[in-house]
Amino acid sequence: MPPFNDVLGDIGLTMLAISLAGALGLLFGRLSLWGVGLGIGGVLFAGILLGDLLARAGVGLSPEMLEFVREFGLILFVFTIGIQVGPGFFASLRKAGLRFNLAAASIVGLGVAVTLAIHLLFAVPVPALVGLMSGAVTNTPGLGAAVQALADAGATAEQVATPPLGYAVAYPFGVVGILVSMLVIRATTRPSIGAEAAAYDAGRRQTGPLPSLNIVLRNANFDGLPLSSVPGLFDAGVVASRMRKDGALIVPRRETVIALGDMLHLVGPDDRIRALQRILGQSVDEPLTTKGTALRWTRMVVTERRVLGHRLRALALTESHGVTISRILRAGVELPVEADSTLEYGDIVTAVGPAEALEAVRGILGDQRKRLDEVDFPGLFVGIALGVLLGAIPLALPGLPAPLKLGLAGGPLVAAIVLGRLGHWGPFMWAMPPVANRALRELGIVLFLAVVGLKAGDRFLETLIHGAGLAWIGYSIAITLIPLLTVGLIARLVFGFNYLSLCGVLAGSMTDPPALAFANAQSESPAASVAYASVYPLVMGLRIFVPQVLVLLLL
Repeated sequence: MPPFNDVLGDIGLTMLAISLAGALGLLFGRLSLWGVGLGIGGVLFAGILLGDLLARAGVGLSPEMLEFVREFGLILFVFTIGIQVGPGFFASLRKAGLRFNLAAASIVGLGVAVTLAIHLLFAVPVPALVGLMSGAVTNTPGLGAAVQALADAGATAEQVATPPLGYAVAYPFGVVGILVSMLVIRATTRPSIGAEAAAYDAGRRQTGPLPSLNIVLRNANFDGLPLSSVPGLFDAGVVASRMRKDGALIVPRRETVIALGDMLHLVGPDDRIRALQRILGQSVDEPLTTKGTALRWTRMVVTERRVLGHRLRALALTESHGVTISRILRAGVELPVEADSTLEYGDIVTAVGPAEALEAVRGILGDQRKRLDEVDFPGLFVGIALGVLLGAIPLALPGLPAPLKLGLAGGPLVAAIVLGRLGHWGPFMWAMPPVANRALRELGIVLFLAVVGLKAGDRFLETLIHGAGLAWIGYSIAITLIPLLTVGLIARLVFGFNYLSLCGVLAGSMTDPPALAFANAQSESPAASVAYASVYPLVMGLRIFVPQVLVLLLL
């Protein structure tokens, strides 16, 4: 039988191997034990197994193609991650998310300290060290950053192939270790899950539908004045979406003159509309419905590029068309509407006005839902190009022996975070449908993991059985448990973190979706998911940059 290389050629054989590693790995990752599985990490183990078999059979793969597929998969993966987290990245560092992020960043920092201690005490080589650290925290982008940093630093082929070995050894306990940490903290602090959920629900800010209130004007001081004279209306997050005046239902405008007995339907945060109630008059339960009137209300999706980033004040929908925007739903959260509120791609707005005017506004906002399933590929490739260029810029930092480069892992990530926050510019759109983002993200990471597994496969069993594999397992357990338990117990016992929120922080510090699923299974409260989402953007960035810094400092 002719050798495989002669039949398929190097490129065909390499593509076949990558495809098989991806398919088998994804199927393997679906298997779970007590609800815990390898997930996408199964591709790495399938690649290692296949790489070992190919090496034993003497079958060679195209090194140039493997290199290209690995780098392209990594770029695609980190770029789509950046697009996903970009809109919420900077917001997560403010207000309530700051407390969670400080705890998560402490877990990352303590993990780095433990890693450095292992290096100094046991002389673990740097390539193995960064692989162990990434595997112990189940962070695949960190592995990609480590491999790329070693390649950029001129490491040998053997050194470049070492991080995936450490990752594969450390990954299984990394998955289990986060669950063990949650259970240890629960057993140690003995929280009441029901009480924790109730405390979270009582203390969280408004995240559901914005409340509304019908108010009848009783304050004679406003009789005969325009609505613009009412403090806190229009520009402070409260909208008067409709008004009954002289028995007719109208869309109120700034210049509308109000009189005693007029009724306003106000939408906004509860504290603000209650404050207006105390100023204007009294609330009534009488409905202010649009049925049987000339007014209608409808929801529209913002898909028109020309209005993206524009303030409602500048669009002047009320002044030009007699239509009021009363609610903005963005990423599942209703936002208070202000004159300076901007519209972003995919926002769902509630509009009130005459039927003809609503159709005119629909043309302005777009409301083409099918466009939400489309990817703007020019924007995607321009963003990747900008990320590659950014990654090549040397950054001289004090204390580092050589300039730091973001590389093909960090450059596209930073560019994507900024572009994701920007949303669009000129003809380019970086807002990406969640389904498309996930598909491209998983394609990228499957390609990357398949290649690193294939390249490391011929050394994995030898390292695990005859090499330092058993010691590596011990090191990875320390890197996983020490930071999680230390920060987790301090956060709970000293700073009084809500236990469910703390579980979300622990899962987010590892960027581990199975751990989040385990945390969510403890209660129906959204506390864990909210905390996970709050820390995910910052932690993902730290997990990608830290291995690069360690390579520059230690190699």
